[in-house]
Amino acid sequence: MSNDAVDDFLILRELDEPISRDELSAAAEASGETLSTLREEGRDIEWVDSEVLTNGDEQVVGTFCHYRAEDEETVYEHAERAGLPATKVTKRGEPLSGE
Repeated sequence: MSNDAVDDFLILRELDEPISRDELSAAAEASGETLSTLREEGRDIEWVDSEVLTNGDEQVVGTFCHYRAEDEETVYEHAERAGLPATKVTKRGEPLSGE
């Protein structure tokens, strides 16, 4: 992947219904397989990290993910192929500094 040709994107994935950690692991596996496929097809996309969003019962209600990709369309393509929601995709700006 050529880091010169990519941008950072933040993806909010809100789930319609809460899921278990096991279901989240299965979704993460599908995501990784889809990333590999997209790269094999010549698309520049890379997962950086994810934060898990939970409710009061510790069920997963969504994730907040950071990806590097050639464009927003590639991020949406990944989500669609992996069967993941992409509630909102936003190009990442400069981080804030401070305490």
